[in-house]
Amino acid sequence: MTVVKSTLPDPARQVVADALQGTLVDLLGLSLIGKQVHWNIVGPRFRTIHFQLDEVVATARSYADTVAERAAALGIPPDGRPETIATTCAHQSPKEGWVQDTEVVGLLIESLDTTIGQLRERINATDEADRVTQDLLISLTAELEKHRWMFQAENWPRD
Repeated sequence: MTVVKSTLPDPARQVVADALQGTLVDLLGLSLIGKQVHWNIVGPRFRTIHFQLDEVVATARSYADTVAERAAALGIPPDGRPETIATTCAHQSPKEGWVQDTEVVGLLIESLDTTIGQLRERINATDEADRVTQDLLISLTAELEKHRWMFQAENWPRD
């Protein structure tokens, strides 16, 4: 049953559907990782990284909503169910229990790298299919690259 009709032709709609759904999963996964380590971080840089994690989570959650609503506006039902995230998210899960601040930074850099890499592929894929969606993905990539830069600077010169 199609409730909302897409303004995109079917081939473009499928490209956009894949890009938006993949991005939604990546962002929800990133927000879960961010909160998990936010609650379990320990170490001398606890406070600054603890608050920095909130910023990443806020970005991920805000853009997840925007991405899901973009999909819905195009007649693509977004799927943010827990089982979908658990089975399709490409992020590595944090370890259980307390996590050292340097490990948290490394995990966030890795998670952001994964998401940014996927986004760059989706930006290319949506170039002809839908430039509005592409623009959304470009804006998101810029925000995540800013977060990555800040986390990467946290572990310098150790990396």
